[in-house]
Amino acid sequence: MRVVFDAADLAANFPSLQTGFAVIADRFGMEWQMRDRATRRRVMLLASKSDHCLADILYRWRAGELIPTAIVLNHPRETYGNLDFGEIPFHFLSVTKDTKREQETAIWNLVGRTDTDLVVLARYMQILSDEMSAKLSGRCINIHHSFLPGFKGARPYHQAHERGVKLIGATAQYVTSALDEGPIID
Repeated sequence: MRVVFDAADLAANFPSLQTGFAVIADRFGMEWQMRDRATRRRVMLLASKSDHCLADILYRWRAGELIPTAIVLNHPRETYGNLDFGEIPFHFLSVTKDTKREQETAIWNLVGRTDTDLVVLARYMQILSDEMSAKLSGRCINIHHSFLPGFKGARPYHQAHERGVKLIGATAQYVTSALDEGPIID
């Protein structure tokens, strides 16, 4: 569960709020964390060929909502000629079935070297291995069209169209709201 709240006197009492909540969390055996959402998260962006989710996240970087630590793409930089990555470190890490483990190892090493808080899969069209998913547990958000779980495999938009799906949404709002200012409990 994610809870966001706003309290006028929270900044001065933040440590005592954490201490008080720890008592409740211990009683119920909760795993939790609390942070001030005014502290911008260090975010690594992973994307595939389609760039619309990546473009939206880059806009939010330019608006001061996050600090990108790296952009990791599985296509060469020239594929994204219309996007301005500024000074964000860019990494082209090609992936095939045979190189998946090495590519994920390289990504995980980048997460550590860049002190990344959150990995955003901005329409990253690769399925993470169980090992990588476990390493990123609690530190990764996937942005994709809302019907992806129902239309697995290649060309999910085409599959949905063939089945008559008329409504398309995305999880992108969750990511942007998770990066806004204010306190948060995860």
